[in-house]
Amino acid sequence: MKRIYVVGTADTKGEELAFLAERIRALGADPLLVDVGIRSPTIPPEVGAAEVAKFGPPGLLEASDRGTAVAGMADAFAQFVITRDDIAGMVGIGGGGGTSIITAGMRKLPIGLPKVMVSTLASGDVGPYVGVSDIVMMPSVTDLAGLNRISRVILSNAALAVVAMSANPTMVEPATKLAVGLTMFGVTTPAVTQIVEMLTGAVEPLVFHATGTGGKTMEMLVDSGLVRALIDVTTTEVCDYLLGGVLPAGPERLDCISRRPVPYVGSVGACDMVNFWAPETVPPHYANRLLHAHNANVTLMRTTGDECRAIGEWIGGKLNAAIGPVRFLLPLRGVSALDIEGGVFRDAEADAELFDAIERTVQWRGERQLIRLDCHINDPSFAEAAVRAFHEITS
Repeated sequence: MKRIYVVGTADTKGEELAFLAERIRALGADPLLVDVGIRSPTIPPEVGAAEVAKFGPPGLLEASDRGTAVAGMADAFAQFVITRDDIAGMVGIGGGGGTSIITAGMRKLPIGLPKVMVSTLASGDVGPYVGVSDIVMMPSVTDLAGLNRISRVILSNAALAVVAMSANPTMVEPATKLAVGLTMFGVTTPAVTQIVEMLTGAVEPLVFHATGTGGKTMEMLVDSGLVRALIDVTTTEVCDYLLGGVLPAGPERLDCISRRPVPYVGSVGACDMVNFWAPETVPPHYANRLLHAHNANVTLMRTTGDECRAIGEWIGGKLNAAIGPVRFLLPLRGVSALDIEGGVFRDAEADAELFDAIERTVQWRGERQLIRLDCHINDPSFAEAAVRAFHEITS
């Protein structure tokens, strides 16, 4: 019988956990109270912290340093969750430590399984807690330091949410068509839109916004087997990672193709730019660079020839590790809507450094092929070439 896991640190949040569990029970569901605290609980949980801690390092609950104990419990809870097959949904409550512990376990749950996290951190940057999962972050409004007229409302709503979602969970259905991941940015939207239109009916296209999280999510789905092929024409997240932009996908970008033999069609979409927020957020050492205001909150910086060379070499190294078929397209007349004849970022020499670095770095052979195209990335001929390459390696 599946139950709704109610998770928190029962040493500091016992009263709130008991209230939340009771609200879930009053709604006709079956709660299971799990303690992930590092000190003695103030209420009796059904799954104690000692049971969870068995999945972590020895002596976890005896650690004198709180930071070490919290990190250890986060790892332990993540491993504990993997072993459970009776989770109908999960709701957690916590401050900084509790949120980091509980969401570590939530991220191990499959997409579609309900996950609600009531947190004092939910109105800030929740990226580190949500990751590439579908956790619902709910602001606690007041601190979780005892029940009051506000916290009772918030916790009651959390109970309503998780019970409703758990009653009829919508899980990811088995694929009936080949699921293909595509990466897109505003400046490559025409290219990806055309590719999707050409593929309509033949595959199931899943488009990811290349904002750091998008690339991470797409590659997580490749590793999970839900995405079985890639048309990764917008690799701009690499620029942000290498040059300190605000939308990086991290050093693991493109590693999925070294772990899974997925057919891969790639390109260098938006590799002419690095993303920052408002102009005042641009680092001082970039102050004299070519900048473009995408909007009031986003500032783009044009990559130089030296930077393009480094970006190309980094991408090339990743392509060399691919274990599946690769077709990599180079649009010689520009890589974004700004890098076009007359465009603010048009720099053919910098682009040439990017293209040449990729061609020089990659070991092109057999099923790993480079395709140079005398067109712009948003031209219909680029989309046609990408689709043609895709069919070639997936047929």
